[in-house]
Amino acid sequence: MNKILEMLKLQQQLNDETNGLNWENGITKNGKIIDWKRCIYLEAGELIDSYPWKHWKDINAKPDYENIKIELVDIWHFIMSEALRVYKTKNLGSIEDIAYMIVNLSQFNNFNSDDIKDNLDIYQEMALVEEMIAVLFCKDSIHELIKSFLITSSSLNLKLSELYRLYIGKNILNRFRQDNGYKDGTYIKIWNGEEDNAIMQNILDRHSDIKPNELYNKLEKLYPKG
Repeated sequence: MNKILEMLKLQQQLNDETNGLNWENGITKNGKIIDWKRCIYLEAGELIDSYPWKHWKDINAKPDYENIKIELVDIWHFIMSEALRVYKTKNLGSIEDIAYMIVNLSQFNNFNSDDIKDNLDIYQEMALVEEMIAVLFCKDSIHELIKSFLITSSSLNLKLSELYRLYIGKNILNRFRQDNGYKDGTYIKIWNGEEDNAIMQNILDRHSDIKPNELYNKLEKLYPKG
């Protein structure tokens, strides 16, 4: 409950800072339309592209599971944002109510377990992601969407403990991006030949107990200047 609630609160804070207050009404402070569903399915497409699904290219390649996990974390950002929007605009309850709903879903038990399973092939894994996209557009239910995400994330062995660690990392990276010109297009995403997502993951791997402000400071030191 604490991890889910903390992530929801951090997502609310990030959206408030990035998009302005009352972003739940679907418009940013700069007048841009917000579409969390579009964000979700485009990230899902990037996730699928981390698999060697093309029958005409790189047929012996392996899935990029590190990037798959990052894409799942990005999807989780947007699913939480959609949940925050739905609960506020439809008066369904508070952030605490969203967290309570999530942890009481039957799919949460497996998601909260650290047991690792390896019983799906890559086509079955991709099918789960595509089923999540179908739920996104066909069921119009935030509860069903979260259920589908929990099933997908668990099946791809991204459980709560790791998702939480990566989410905190990505949340700080997103703040760093915003502070360094992401919105106006001046931010540098490739740092000495490596994407900033990978830089962030490497820092987390080397410093498992790193605090958010410490991660921000390390990113600041590594960021290419000019």
